[in-house]
Amino acid sequence: MTSATTMDTSVRQKFELEAWSSLRLVQVEHALGDWVTADAPQGQNHGAPAQLVDAMRYAVLDGGKRLRPLLVLAAHEAVCPIASDAGVNAALRAACAVELIHAYSLVHDDMPCMDNDVLRRGKPTVHVQFGEACALLAGDALQALAFELMTPQDGSVPEATQARLCALLARAAGSAGMAGGQAIDLASVGQSLTEAQLREMHELKTGALLQASVMMGAQCGEPGAQALAALQRYGAAIGLAFQVVDDILDVTADSSTLGKTAGKDADNNKPTYVSLMGLQASRDYAQRLLLQAQSALDNSGLAQTQALRALADMVVNRAH
Repeated sequence: MTSATTMDTSVRQKFELEAWSSLRLVQVEHALGDWVTADAPQGQNHGAPAQLVDAMRYAVLDGGKRLRPLLVLAAHEAVCPIASDAGVNAALRAACAVELIHAYSLVHDDMPCMDNDVLRRGKPTVHVQFGEACALLAGDALQALAFELMTPQDGSVPEATQARLCALLARAAGSAGMAGGQAIDLASVGQSLTEAQLREMHELKTGALLQASVMMGAQCGEPGAQALAALQRYGAAIGLAFQVVDDILDVTADSSTLGKTAGKDADNNKPTYVSLMGLQASRDYAQRLLLQAQSALDNSGLAQTQALRALADMVVNRAH
């Protein structure tokens, strides 16, 4: 049987993730810088309060791995090797939108009423920097802006595509996705969860948005049923793998490496894969999830999945 490590090495030899991602990250950063401003993307408002915009930009710009936008773009390229202008525009908007939802969730999660954290992406959290009221409003505004980005009124993104993207992102971010997972997380402090309960929590809190990123990228094109089903399995596998690795890093990395407070889960008596399964078993599980993700791509019928494979490798092997 081919090991995950052997497979990952082969992927890196055939595909240079850094070269692929660098250009796309520049595009995403530039777009975010242009769109997270006092003037809405539609250009139809009278400007937002300066402090609120400053807090929004502080929460989004100049930090983060941008994994979710990269997944959107990689999935779109897998489905549409020869992309249309409309598809490229939709994918970039979707990539930025999912990053705005992710950023808003971090702003709210870090607040004293939830995780009460003071460090994020190597700098003070938004509520520490701007105050709790401003942080709350900045998160609200980022969430709203995400959906505005995906619904341009200039005809550049077909209305059917807009509807599909909004539906995917809303479900992933809502009570049956990220918000629901966070609610379970808060209610689980000090509790003993089974592996099935822990998996459900993480599939909602973290996995739903990562899986949605993949599916949103695919829906910017015209994927077949086989490709859609395979990408859904791929997204589910890496979504859970991401959280398993996060649990590992919480006990093996320091705060400067993580860009956030290390050991916080243990300090807060939160259930994690490491506390439930142990460190080595958690690492083994992450590798099995990587194999599941790669297997899904093998059965997708898509020819250009190199970026998706390399991103899955990055998600899991950032723990080493």
